[in-house]
Amino acid sequence: MRQRNKPWADDFLKENAQLIIPNPSEYKGKWSTLFGNNNPIHVEVGTGKGQFIVGMAKQYPNINFIGIELAKSIVVTAAQKVLEAGSSNVLLLNENAGDLVEIFAENEVSTIYLNFSDPWPKNRHEKRRLTYKAFLDQYKTILKQSGQVIFKTDNRGLFEYSLVSLTDYNMKLEEVNLDLHAIQDESNIMTEYEERFSAKGQPIYRLKASF
Repeated sequence: MRQRNKPWADDFLKENAQLIIPNPSEYKGKWSTLFGNNNPIHVEVGTGKGQFIVGMAKQYPNINFIGIELAKSIVVTAAQKVLEAGSSNVLLLNENAGDLVEIFAENEVSTIYLNFSDPWPKNRHEKRRLTYKAFLDQYKTILKQSGQVIFKTDNRGLFEYSLVSLTDYNMKLEEVNLDLHAIQDESNIMTEYEERFSAKGQPIYRLKASF
């Protein structure tokens, strides 16, 4: 879906640099100093419009959340939600997820969320999928030893691909759920996409895995 251009987005990012962090590589290994505490750091790769990360921040005030979103117009929308909610345990990055090891130090992150990532269904685009082995290399580097990758999607093909990819990488599958909403997990925070697809009767798939 094409996002509406926001000509004022650059000014917004500059005015809210305390929330949308410029030059994040400068804080590699030092993210706790920005939050002012040593709480666990959870990272959402592809944070979208911010509904998930704001909901998680409210539900888990003793966890620090960092949302990464490449599209400038979308990260602005997420930032507006964070500001409206007054979430003090959220930071946002307008960055490419392919650069995670430049942003986070080894063992700095406790959990990584991949929510409704682009499935890139064509075989020639496999390397762009966020569960491709090159991304798993990065997740393994920045995650703590007990850290998790939590992945949700409505795309059965991507889910099946991810199960194979993670298994081939020798990751431990701690949960494989083919109909997340059927189990009525009250702790599950839905994204905007999740609400839309679920309303249409589309099952939501979730897996949790560790290295």
